[in-house]
Amino acid sequence: MNKTRTFLLTTSTSAAAALLTATGAANAAGAKPFKLTDAWKAKIEAMAPATPTVAPSKQHRVLVFSKMTGFRHWVTPHTAAVVKILGEKSGAYSVVASDDIENFEPENISRFDVIVLNNNCSNGKKRDLFWDATKDASRAARLEQSLIDHVAAGAGLVVMHGAIVMQNNSPAFSRMVGGSFDRHPRQQEVVCRLVDPDHPLVQPFQGKPFVHIDEPYLFKNAYTNTNFRPLLEMDVSTLQGYTDNGVRRYVAWIKRHGQGRVFYCSPSHNAQSFERPELLRFILNGIQYAAGDLDCDDTPPANER
Repeated sequence: MNKTRTFLLTTSTSAAAALLTATGAANAAGAKPFKLTDAWKAKIEAMAPATPTVAPSKQHRVLVFSKMTGFRHWVTPHTAAVVKILGEKSGAYSVVASDDIENFEPENISRFDVIVLNNNCSNGKKRDLFWDATKDASRAARLEQSLIDHVAAGAGLVVMHGAIVMQNNSPAFSRMVGGSFDRHPRQQEVVCRLVDPDHPLVQPFQGKPFVHIDEPYLFKNAYTNTNFRPLLEMDVSTLQGYTDNGVRRYVAWIKRHGQGRVFYCSPSHNAQSFERPELLRFILNGIQYAAGDLDCDDTPPANER
């Protein structure tokens, strides 16, 4: 059997429980919000990979877009800093950081090889960040379509944690990203198992689950089609406040959208999760995949479609 086509959870519940015991107290005590500082950025830079996973085909230009009109994740500036540090230290790409929606106009978005959507939660009524920012339905639709067309034409898209909420009521955005936000149980320790330990993108975890404090995101809409290659799956048996037994809950995946590549990474709601070299390398891998440099199997699991 081809290992890259096998979607088995290879880590036992007992092993995950052992990791919970080992890391639980430290993570529970360290999940409180804190401001982004130069000292923290220096800490992340010391942990970040010094080289890219694969040699970049060129110096990619990456837009890190961090505008929020709804819920404001405290981790947003930390996530932007992480993405910038990963690019600068590894040399894989350069970053333009901005909250300006003008970047999504067709004549502007073409400047970027990869778009990183950083916790772009929209308002709870329309769930349309472009409308929130413009109050113009026609322009909001144009900006959303510009993003979708740009990715379909071959650009990369990276969606970090709450950014999946950005256009949450848009079927087209949901299809491109791989799903829409539904809900989450309370913040707690989450065991993220490797769906396929042999997949190139999850090699930083060395076959072990990633255990951290997070919001255990649950998804709907296009997610039900599993039109993506899942990478990380929550061990729902350890979750408190979760009742959907028998449903597989993925929290990181990759997929194609037209000629472009999409990487979704739910970890994490908390900046403390980034203080783990394995997660930093995983995120770099995802960005390099989206940029078209890291070639790997991104086909959906046929048995779940």
